[in-house]
Amino acid sequence: MKHVKEHFAVVGGGLVGSLWALMAARRGHQVDIYERRDDPRKGSALGGRSINLALSDRGWRALEKAGMLDKVREIAMPIQGRLMHAVDGHTTFQRYGQEGQPGVLGDGQCIYSVSRAGLNRMLIEAAEGHEGVQVHFGHKCADVDLRRQDAVGLTFEHGGEPVNVEADRVFGTDGAFSAVRDRMMRTDRFDYEQKYLAHGYKEIEMKANADGSFKMREDALHIWPRGNFMLMALPNPNGTFTCTLFAPFEGHDESFENWGDDAAVTALFQRQFPDVLPLLPNLLDDWNDHPTSSLVMVRCEPWHRGERVCLMGDAAHAIVPFYGQGMNSGMEDCTVLDDLLDSEPDWGTVMSEYTRLRKPAGDAILELALRNYVEMRDLTGDPRFLLQKKIEARLQQRYPDEWLPLYSQVTFSHTPYHEALAAGAAQDAIMHEVMDRPDIEAVWDSEEVAEAAMAKLRALHHA
Repeated sequence: MKHVKEHFAVVGGGLVGSLWALMAARRGHQVDIYERRDDPRKGSALGGRSINLALSDRGWRALEKAGMLDKVREIAMPIQGRLMHAVDGHTTFQRYGQEGQPGVLGDGQCIYSVSRAGLNRMLIEAAEGHEGVQVHFGHKCADVDLRRQDAVGLTFEHGGEPVNVEADRVFGTDGAFSAVRDRMMRTDRFDYEQKYLAHGYKEIEMKANADGSFKMREDALHIWPRGNFMLMALPNPNGTFTCTLFAPFEGHDESFENWGDDAAVTALFQRQFPDVLPLLPNLLDDWNDHPTSSLVMVRCEPWHRGERVCLMGDAAHAIVPFYGQGMNSGMEDCTVLDDLLDSEPDWGTVMSEYTRLRKPAGDAILELALRNYVEMRDLTGDPRFLLQKKIEARLQQRYPDEWLPLYSQVTFSHTPYHEALAAGAAQDAIMHEVMDRPDIEAVWDSEEVAEAAMAKLRALHHA
């Protein structure tokens, strides 16, 4: 659908902002990106969190629409599954997707590890290289004038001086502490909720071997589940791993408040992660140099203001990183909005429909991410949980058109998150009944178990 070419202001030059600017410019709009931080190519990385990102089908679809798929693939590492490490060193591998399926890039169904900073630089450069885009670094959004009907006025602080800007449309992609959303919060009938997770995180780099090779299996997400906390590691193309320890800030024996000196940190890794300790000779240096960071969650509604202002990414739906969908969901915002512009000429309708489609999805992926943290830290070391996952994988192999595990619906499909959440709840209820069989460990792979599970699923579909 053809739209009048307009001037867009994108507030925030992170992953979602730079991607949306590129999509909008490809439609012929003039786009200005205003980023409060300095140019990342001059030393500092954009974005607050630095946790490695898990890129999956929803993100790849958005990158393809923006013409960036092939370029991003150069910095993406395929991750075939998660490898759980027990305290005694025993490991268990759990494949993510269905074996034999081609996957979005032909590597099989897998996720891809990418550097947040590296991907951000790549998207910024692509946007800046488009003739319709200008990027303004060091511009902090100070105000958004929502009173006008003909345009939106913005005020930025740059070099200690105010900079006034007018735009036809404003897209707030400025993260969990969005200045655009802050201005919308002072309007009538705007709902907002912010909550912090009681757990924080600290990052440690696992350096490559002297020859540049990896110290651990490079096609896996490594998890050391320890009940109320966990260590996780994702590989980087240069042979390193980004290791991230997630744990309570306080109130538990194993929490950041009790790891305040070098002796306590060393004892923690000797006690809980003895297999990884020899691989981290830089542990104490990184521990002392890197901050203990918090994790914030945001819900709000609506995601738009009239037909001229729209929130996207973390500005609308900041989530915790435990389903690997934070970036993917933000990129899917871009896809949905771009798809709406293909078929709808009226911006008022586009904005309202965008909120209607994406708000339930944002709430659902927040819930899924919280649940997955419990699964990763508590359940991935539980034999009963691992057996359930084996049964589900076998059901998917035998009935690929009927049984699609929740993780696959979220990661390897474009099913709206809230629909996937509902379908996953139904399947989980069936699996609880299956797992309650007293002889399940002996008969888990039998036709009887599979047929009983599928009969329950089909009955639900026909109810």
